[in-house]
Amino acid sequence: MIYGNTALSEAAALQPKTQTGIRAPRASDGPSVWRLIENTPSLDKNSLYCNLLQASHFAATCAIAERDGALVGWMSGYVPPDQPDTLFVWQICVGPEARGEGLARRLVGDVLTRPSAAGIRHIACTITEDNTASWALFGSIARALGAQMAQSEHFSKAVHFDGAHDSEFAVTIGPIQRDRAASLAAA
Repeated sequence: MIYGNTALSEAAALQPKTQTGIRAPRASDGPSVWRLIENTPSLDKNSLYCNLLQASHFAATCAIAERDGALVGWMSGYVPPDQPDTLFVWQICVGPEARGEGLARRLVGDVLTRPSAAGIRHIACTITEDNTASWALFGSIARALGAQMAQSEHFSKAVHFDGAHDSEFAVTIGPIQRDRAASLAAA
């Protein structure tokens, strides 16, 4: 005999866990990426055209996370022309339904484990001083990759942003231990 909510909780336990898949983006993902970023107040907004270019021209260094056919995560990145061994992470965005699952680390790990990233030895990004989530994320990435993390002011609020945006600190992680990159993708 089943009493109370036991049947409901047991039935829920039998439901398959929803999987989050990560892949390289396609141009058709641009509008979904743009909406995800637009719905994340803490992120700087880009034009839809920028996101279309990221999802097509820079697909090898960007990643999409999907769950049940919906976009739940995005990482944009590129290799700076004068630093061919560096992945610059431009933006990471995880929707509220997927936060707290290590998805941001997995997005970075997915890009690092692609054959096209075999020459990457450093990760770079910029972070504002008060962005505790990003500091924690990139600190955990540095630890997982067995690498040092350095920081210095890169874009000044007064000089580069005309007072309209907080200063951005350049963060560099590296040299990374390539054999540890897969651990990020599986996190």
